[in-house]
Order: sequence, then structure tokens, then C-alpha cells
Amino acid sequence: MTYPSGPYGYGYAPPPPPPKPGVIPLVPLTFGQLLTGAFSAYGRYWKPLVGVAATAYGTATAIVVGALLLAWNAVSGTVDRLSNLPKYQDPDWADLQALFVAFGCVWLVGAVCLVLATGLVHASAPVVAQEAVVGRPIGFGAVWRRAWSRLGAVLGSVFLTVLATFVPAALFVLGAGFLMAGTIMGIGASGSDEGVGQLIAGLVIFLAALATVPSALWLWVKFSLAPAAAVIEGSGALAALRRSAALVRGSWWRVFGCTIAMGAIVAVVSWAVQQVLSILAWIPMSTMSFDPGDSPGAFLASMSGLMAFVLIGSFAVQAVLAPLQPLLSALLYVDQRIRKENLGPVLARAAGVL
Repeated sequence: MTYPSGPYGYGYAPPPPPPKPGVIPLVPLTFGQLLTGAFSAYGRYWKPLVGVAATAYGTATAIVVGALLLAWNAVSGTVDRLSNLPKYQDPDWADLQALFVAFGCVWLVGAVCLVLATGLVHASAPVVAQEAVVGRPIGFGAVWRRAWSRLGAVLGSVFLTVLATFVPAALFVLGAGFLMAGTIMGIGASGSDEGVGQLIAGLVIFLAALATVPSALWLWVKFSLAPAAAVIEGSGALAALRRSAALVRGSWWRVFGCTIAMGAIVAVVSWAVQQVLSILAWIPMSTMSFDPGDSPGAFLASMSGLMAFVLIGSFAVQAVLAPLQPLLSALLYVDQRIRKENLGPVLARAAGVL
């Protein structure tokens, strides 16, 4: 066998390519290889990924719709009564309280369902990535069982991450409340100085929120690999956070760039699809005629078809796109272990290529 001549006239064998039993080569990855690996894994394993996401978000949507129907059935009379009040009569606090309680319960049910569904998706992506890296097949049932068994640890790690980044969000909400209160008081006072203090306080709180954003972003990236560690290593929430911090150390900007890039791709695609859904819903809505004398119940009944269309479309987009971000994070976890712990040969032996 002959080889191309080297720099000194001697033949040399080109280096063998790195082993690639699955969606990524088992060497430190470039940014492009990470993105390509995530989309390749999604393409090969889309059935279990989308299946878990569709089941999780579909169940959550069904529960929320059921809660909304129950709430509407409980307060529909109150809504009709409030909509038919005389022009200058204020609503009773008891009626408003009933609305707040009913739809507050719906919001609470929706928040819990969304957290559980998102946790299942974040737990299923590392399960798939673990098999995709070594090229092994895996079906919906196995992904669902393993994701469900690690749901508690994943939710714990996500909750602690959100808790660590809670301060900016809380300050933004508080600042918005002060600004709204100051604006309303200023309008009601007909140009007096009343409400200026609230406006100043709101601006100060907003500036404080902006000042805390860098530290919150740093913590978010530092703990971004915790769900993958919780699933693949079987560790608890706190141990997964410590593991993520150790793996991200020294590679914060790289992990941040890859995560933001995938997030931007998902956000742009989701926004584009949502715009198409909005246009498709607006076309029949523009041809509908609404009688001002209709009750809120009749109005909602006439809009139920369009609302169902938008809801189902949004659910489908969420189910299809939701696995991409945690799938990239799982591959980043594998890549960091290859870089820091020489995991490549271990994976190659597990795949049977060494």
C-alpha cells in the first residue's frame, strides 16, 4: 500500500477518523458538530422525543381545558351578571372574588401541569442522547419509563436553578407594579405630584433588576447541564447542580453560546409558526359578525372553534420544538465529559468500536 508523500519525501498514513458510532464523533466537539448532532439525534429519534412531548403537553392541555370548563361552569352566571350591570353601578366584591378564585385555580392547575410536562421533556432528552451517542435504538416506552423515573430529580434541579435566578424576575414584576400604581395615581390626580414617588421607586427597582441580570444569567448557564447529569448519572438535584457547575467551569462562554444559539433557532421557528397560525385564525374571524347584545357565553361559543384551532396549533408547535433545547444541553454534557474526563474511549467501548 502506498501513501501520499510527506513533507520530507516519506510516505505516511493519514490519521484515522475519530470513532462515530452515533450522532457525534467521540472527540471534543465544535459548535457546528454540536448543533448537527442535536438535529441528527432529533431526526433519528423523533418518534420517542415527540411522543413524550405530545403525551406530556397533550395531557397537560386536556387537564387545563377541563379545569377551565369547570371554572366557567361555576362562574358563568357571575360573568353574565357583571356584563349586564347598569352603566354607573360598581360590581360587587363578592362577584369579583368568585372570578379571581375560579380562574386563579385554573392558572395554578395550568402552572403545575406545565412544570410537570416540561420536566418530562427535559428528562426524556438526556435518555435519548445517551443512546444516540453510541448509536443504540430506543423506543417510546423505554424513554417514557426512564424519564418518569428521573422526573423528581430533574424537577428539583430545574426548580433550584429557577430559584437561583428568581431575583431579577421578582424585581421586574415589583418595579412594573410600582410604575403602574404611579401612572394610575398620576392620571387620577389630574396632573398633581401624587404618584411621583411610586414612579421613582419603580424606576429604581427596574435598575436594580437590570443590575442582577448578569449574575442570574451566569447561574443559569452554570446549572444548565444539571438535568442531563440527573438523568444520565442518576444523581439527586443538588448533586446534579454541583456536577453541572464542575463541568461548565472554564467553558462558560462556550456553553452559553451554544445554548443561546439553539434557543434562538427554536424561538424564531416557533414565532414564525405562531404568526402563520394567527393569520389563519384572523381570516375567518374577520368575516364573523358579533352582536353587541350577545352574552359572554354566546361570544365564547362562537369563538370556540378558532380558539381550539389556535390551542391545538400551539400545542403541536410546542410538542415538536420542545425537545431540541434539552437535547443540545445533553450533548453539551457529553462533550464536556469527553473534554474533561476522557469519556470518548469509554463510549467507544460501550458502542463496540474499540
